[in-house]
Amino acid sequence: MFLGTSALSTSALAACGSGSGTSVTVSTSSSSSSSSSSASSPSSSSSSSSATATCTALPTETSGPFPGDGSNTVSGSVVNALAQSGIVRSDIRTSVGSYSGTATGIELILTITLVNTNASCASLASYAIYIWHCNRDGGYSLYSSGVTNQNYLRGVQVTDVNGQVTFTTIVPACYSGRMPHIHIEVYSSLATATAYSNAIKTTQFAMDRAFCEIFYAAATGYSASISNLAAISFASDNVFGDDTSAQLAASTLTPTGSIAAGYTGSMTLGVAL
Repeated sequence: MFLGTSALSTSALAACGSGSGTSVTVSTSSSSSSSSSSASSPSSSSSSSSATATCTALPTETSGPFPGDGSNTVSGSVVNALAQSGIVRSDIRTSVGSYSGTATGIELILTITLVNTNASCASLASYAIYIWHCNRDGGYSLYSSGVTNQNYLRGVQVTDVNGQVTFTTIVPACYSGRMPHIHIEVYSSLATATAYSNAIKTTQFAMDRAFCEIFYAAATGYSASISNLAAISFASDNVFGDDTSAQLAASTLTPTGSIAAGYTGSMTLGVAL
């Protein structure tokens, strides 16, 4: 789960439409790769979890080659979106600072609940969560050809009293060599969320395979993801491939909704503190 880097597909996707009007809804019971029902769901009372509460600590995973957290460079310059004014925001679809642009794709509203697996799943307030993922074409802002002048699909938020944050983003593509995923770094506070060296957890959420198979086939602009997904599995993925079944279940996001109305999804992010 620590090794391997993402191979980026540079193939451009055809069409730029929104794909409105088509309904794609996938039940959590339809996943062939993992049981999303095994993943804990956010709770408004998570700050007072009972002693019998159980939750799974997500595995530590690679940040990959495109983290934008100060850990690597592009063309000789350090890339650190965490130092960018405006990076603390809930809607991460647009670029901030000196960049301008909006990532095209189907809306995904993602709620994350941060809990301590060593304290009966008690929620963790005032922690900072940084997420990032690829765009509809499989490219990463700040790194990939055509979007080095963008910093969209990256953002930081601080967990509330229930340990929750909610991001508005898009459904990520599946690019060559990786199962669809979302990257996450957790920091003990907003003040420390300035560089990768301060992160207390680095992990990834996996997108449910059954959902993705139906979604990519129906959503405009995601057609390249169909063949990319067909060529990969959780077992062969160089990040998720060595996770236990419990870890994979806890890491898997199964959105609900429709292409016309957008999707929502909730994840419990368990860390052992």
